[in-house]
Amino acid sequence: MRRSAPSALRNRAPIADVLRDWLPRSGDVLEVASGTGEHVVFFGKLFPHVRWQPSDADPRAIESIGDWVRHCRLANVSDPILRNAASTWPHERWASILCINMVHISAWESTLGLLANAAKTLDDHGSLIFYGPWFEDGRMAVESNRAFDAELRSRNPAWGIRTVEALGQAAADLGLRIKDRREMPANNLMLQLTPVSGRR
Repeated sequence: MRRSAPSALRNRAPIADVLRDWLPRSGDVLEVASGTGEHVVFFGKLFPHVRWQPSDADPRAIESIGDWVRHCRLANVSDPILRNAASTWPHERWASILCINMVHISAWESTLGLLANAAKTLDDHGSLIFYGPWFEDGRMAVESNRAFDAELRSRNPAWGIRTVEALGQAAADLGLRIKDRREMPANNLMLQLTPVSGRR
């Protein structure tokens, strides 16, 4: 059954505007935590020059993603794979890895695992791209994000909005750096992480 998320319908066009600048001209792009599957088929139509691999850790999401992929019949979007961001990935290479709205609704260990996997599997000129709400040191958080963070932590103490600085430090320890950031609608950010030159 194809599921739909109102937030995906709202944010997919603004995200695509940034991806136009950040995606490679060719290659394989892994989407982590693909959710309903609406993002990957939308991006697959807009960016036919790259091959898209959706994935998720939730079997229910895999079913929805698969139904979207079969419904849209895009040659450059593969069937979804069951994958946990923090598990050890097989040996593979990705031109880019995209992660939308996962970090704040998962344990921090999931993000650390994703960073470690990205450091091992990204091409030398590849990007790990995040979208979602973030806090930044030295910048006053808007009230809506503070309230959202409190709500998340009340639902699960392991969840919550993370800081860009914590992400940057964890990434640096693995040979990645934050190359670019874009402010997005509804107080979200997009962050582009790339391998540090000479990391291998």
